[in-house]
Amino acid sequence: MRNMNRMFSFLAGALAGALVGAVTALFLAPASGEWLREDARAHWEYVLSEAEQARTARVTALETEFEQLTMVQ
Repeated sequence: MRNMNRMFSFLAGALAGALVGAVTALFLAPASGEWLREDARAHWEYVLSEAEQARTARVTALETEFEQLTMVQ
């Protein structure tokens, strides 16, 4: 349980640090705000698309594995 709390604390700290770093980068970036927002939005949409593709592939693999395991029994 203690290791779980330490891991959660570490992840929370890492997430907070990443958020502070991202906000700082947005404020200090030499690009215009509109261009930067559009670029960030496009990158976020790309990341979401890649995550959805990975999720779909994993669900398909797990469903196939489940069907194979249930057919054996």
